Amino acid sequence: MVLNTNIFEKLRKVYLLAILAIALTIIISQILIQQHINSQLNDSRIVNIAGRQRMLSQKLTKEILLLKDNTDRKNNINLIENTFNLWVQSHNGLQNGDKTLELPKENNQEILSMFKETNLYFQPINDAVKSLLNKLEINPNLPAKSIENEINTVSINENDFLQNMNNIVFKYDELSKSKVEKLKFIERLLLLISLIILALEIIFFFRPISLKIRDTVLDLLSTKQEALVKAKELEEMYISKEESLQELQELNFAIDTAALFVSTNSEGNAMYMSKKFQNLLGIRSNNIQGPVEELITSDEGQQIYLKELIQNRRKIWDGEVQVITHNKSNIWLEMSIIPLTRFNLKQKTLILCSDITKRKVNEVELDKISKQTYNEKIQTQKIISSKIIEAQEEERKRIAKDIHDGIGQMLTALKFNVESVNINNTENTIRKIEDLKTLSKELIKGVRMATFNLTPPELTDHGIGPALQKLTSQLSKLTSKNILFENATNFNDRFDSLIETNLYRITQEAVNNAIKYAQSNYILVTINHSDSLLSISIQDDGNGFSMDEVKKRKNKGMGLLFMEERIKYINGRLFIHSEKGKGTRITINTPF
Repeated sequence: MVLNTNIFEKLRKVYLLAILAIALTIIISQILIQQHINSQLNDSRIVNIAGRQRMLSQKLTKEILLLKDNTDRKNNINLIENTFNLWVQSHNGLQNGDKTLELPKENNQEILSMFKETNLYFQPINDAVKSLLNKLEINPNLPAKSIENEINTVSINENDFLQNMNNIVFKYDELSKSKVEKLKFIERLLLLISLIILALEIIFFFRPISLKIRDTVLDLLSTKQEALVKAKELEEMYISKEESLQELQELNFAIDTAALFVSTNSEGNAMYMSKKFQNLLGIRSNNIQGPVEELITSDEGQQIYLKELIQNRRKIWDGEVQVITHNKSNIWLEMSIIPLTRFNLKQKTLILCSDITKRKVNEVELDKISKQTYNEKIQTQKIISSKIIEAQEEERKRIAKDIHDGIGQMLTALKFNVESVNINNTENTIRKIEDLKTLSKELIKGVRMATFNLTPPELTDHGIGPALQKLTSQLSKLTSKNILFENATNFNDRFDSLIETNLYRITQEAVNNAIKYAQSNYILVTINHSDSLLSISIQDDGNGFSMDEVKKRKNKGMGLLFMEERIKYINGRLFIHSEKGKGTRITINTPF
């Protein structure tokens, strides 16, 4: 045991040395690489600023030349000051360093000598721009001739300054490339050193260790057979325990899943049945024996059906079964037959059930109610259809009566008056003509009234608003009732003719009911509309009625039925609010 401890201690030290050597190589390489990368970051910043100097010199020259144009000179002077300050700051920063521009001090003598040569052109431009800005500060509107010398100085030296800055930028680029080449060389050197270290570790560390591990593994294999024998004995014990546990878990699952369950053996005989299932089937505990289908039902046909379901089943079956229990109760069971496929289990089939008798009874009752409701709707439709036919016949009779008693008699009178005209009797003829005029007016009024009662021309020509206005005015004249109309939102849009006709008839029915039964001081018809809804309300201050009494009636009034049927045709809604002694308000809503 002490020998093994010493061996592992030695292995740990060897691995630690090998890892430290590799880590040290990586750290050194990273330090060198990061140093070169940091210097490269400064180089990229310097190249960017140096390149920008070329752009700033050109921009400065362009802005100075624009001074010849006196328009917006004040703004141009501000641009020149900003460009000039940045240009001077960048030029000095490239040579002496600048923290705000993140520029280090330049130490390369070759680049400094190039800047010295560039200063020969920088300085004249610098002096000229300063002189220019001083003059413009005193008098911003100075004539172009007064600053012509400064402009010429900038223009003459700008090109030479640009050439020298180009040379400096190219020199910066050349130095940057040389640093990259140096970095490549360092990386190759570090890679070579790392490979040499790895080779030495493999030869002097890992190979001896692998040989030692091989010897240790051979020693372990010698004891493997003894361990396998003991493991096999333990495995047999665990398998037996697992089977018992599996059987117990399956039984617990059945108990937790449903209170109604029974288990069977391979012959289909019952092994165990829950107490609740026994009580439901009317079986005593000492009678739990024999085929399971005979325990579940007393009906022979049902027993044959259950036996076919249970025998030789390989998959789970779910379904609903109607059975007759031993106490002659007719019940419905939702049944799940679960085959247990493990060979060494005593239980071969598990039957789980749920009592769904109440649900089935409720379903039958619901079917009866649905059928009754359907029949009531059919009967209501028949009544409505017959009433519509009766109303149509009454309307035809009324129209025939109006034509015969009113228009027909006036036409007959008109015919006799025309025939009785005697041209030779001038005085009598004039009187006859006046009578004919009066009779003609009455005839025209009768025709208009008859057509108005059918379909008013305002509904076809102008829409629901004018039609309801004409309806209220005509009914007010005919009945001497105070019938008012208000178009609160000045509605004048049009609907489909079917919708307009139904809206008109519903309103007409509501107004006629108010005239007949309300005994009111006034009847008010109001139109309101929004972006998506048209609302028509009919309100009176008459007797009113109890809504609860109307709802309790099996047969509503035909007027109310017609109104409800018509509103359904146009996908609208009908609201009726009424109280005894407080009047009635009917609201018709239909979407656009």
